[in-house]
Amino acid sequence: MEIKKTGVVGCGIMGSGIAQVCAQSGYQVVVSDINDNLLNKGLASIDKILSRSVEKGRISSEEKESIQSRMQGTTSLEDFSGCDFVIEAVPEEMEIKKEVFKQLDRICPDHAILATNTSVLSVIDIASATKRPEKVIGTHFANPVPLMKVVEVVKTIVTSEETLATTRSFCETIGKIVVVAKDAPGFITNRISTPFLLNAVRLLESGAGTKEDIDTLIKEGLGHPMGPFALLDLIGIDTVCRGATAIYEETKDPQYYPPTLMRQMVAMGWLGRKTGKGFYDYS
Repeated sequence: MEIKKTGVVGCGIMGSGIAQVCAQSGYQVVVSDINDNLLNKGLASIDKILSRSVEKGRISSEEKESIQSRMQGTTSLEDFSGCDFVIEAVPEEMEIKKEVFKQLDRICPDHAILATNTSVLSVIDIASATKRPEKVIGTHFANPVPLMKVVEVVKTIVTSEETLATTRSFCETIGKIVVVAKDAPGFITNRISTPFLLNAVRLLESGAGTKEDIDTLIKEGLGHPMGPFALLDLIGIDTVCRGATAIYEETKDPQYYPPTLMRQMVAMGWLGRKTGKGFYDYS
């Protein structure tokens, strides 16, 4: 199947990044959010990143205009009716995702592949909301999407080989390296990375070290691009907390149960960069 027009549901940190790389790779892109304020915020973020690329000489101003001309912002899922490949990037809540997929299944053409960017939730459960489960697949992009090369493609017990092959090919055309994972809680990435992040929070709780020292040690000692607390703030503390809880509920493995400090920060609305305060202050 030839993919000409793509769709991205959700224009937050992940959705805007996915929409950007699709448009940069030559695809026509429809990107949506639930209201104009969130949509415009996401599109402004893309504009800022592309403007920085122009300033650094990575792309020309003409290329920037061409990329943005291929993106159509909308607040209506009905505008996805002509899409061949749609990626959902809404909050990590199963009922929200199921409702999105139910609507996409009704709106999108029969040949369209419906992908979810979930990082931990069951892809087969999401697929059950549709009448085309064989065309539903996971595409878990690494954050930040424009910079990170890898994408975890998640095949369920129902996903067809054609859907897998088309998804792999599509991801490669947007410059990604594909790793295929089983539809199991947390897939591969978050089964490994979640305990790492939670253990950093537990070390901070216990007084073993400051957040600054722990981040410095992981960056300078282990060669990570950023420390766990800077990463938690970037991803969103609530997002990691929800994801960890989802894995815990499936596995009952205590290493995935969010620490008290993290749960308290979520209750206070200290979610990281997106709220101006997390483990660090961004105000």
